[in-house]
Amino acid sequence: MARPSLTLYRGFPSSAAYIWSPFVNKLETRLRFGGLTYKTEQGAPPKGPRGKIPYLAISKDGSSDPETVSDSTLISQKLVADGLAEDLNAKLTAPEKAQDLALRALLEDKLYFYQNYERWEQNYYTMRPKLFAALPYPVQVLVGQLAYRKMAATLYGQGTGRYTPEELTKFKTEIWENVNALLTASSRKRGSGGPDGLFFVFGGTGPTEADTTIYGFIAAGLVCAAAPETQKIVRSFPTIMDYADKIHKHYFPDYEHWE
Repeated sequence: MARPSLTLYRGFPSSAAYIWSPFVNKLETRLRFGGLTYKTEQGAPPKGPRGKIPYLAISKDGSSDPETVSDSTLISQKLVADGLAEDLNAKLTAPEKAQDLALRALLEDKLYFYQNYERWEQNYYTMRPKLFAALPYPVQVLVGQLAYRKMAATLYGQGTGRYTPEELTKFKTEIWENVNALLTASSRKRGSGGPDGLFFVFGGTGPTEADTTIYGFIAAGLVCAAAPETQKIVRSFPTIMDYADKIHKHYFPDYEHWE
């Protein structure tokens, strides 16, 4: 039986390049860790099953009616359940699986909102033209203002919008400091590492789901022009940069490298 055809909808027209969404980069990393072949299309949040990107269309046996799945975590679980990808966490112990889940949640449920504050509140006029590039300028202004108000309300309701910029800088730095500490310890573990000098967050010879999230956030942070502070923080940790460079070289040789 032929393997299904996979189409990843990323929300941006660019190809062979990382994009500003950490969750799109996370999912692409998951696909490449699994050795899966896929093609990319732009798509748009309203067209996705949950009104957000990324989403993945799975076409089996040449079917013209693909199954479309949304949410990077649910997509990964679907691929494993259908036997299309291996379970990256299968070899972890129960405590390690809990740590893997906690690390993903730290980035996806905390750092994500801190970075959205940086992008929308502190660098709105860089964020708007990138996000709404397909729209004429007058429409960009209108739609951008509506999107800004929605994001500001979300951030305030979630709690991030109630902190000062200085406090958020400390929070972001603390998270990346701890990610760096984990990666530094893992890089020194005996038996860790693989081709191209690869090393992963739990020190094994292969990645776990946490690595997909970490790399997705690193790549998005390094290419997002609306996140200059995040870029500065991430670049200040040589081990994080080494980790990212090695994954890029091995799994994304066809993609533009951040500069």
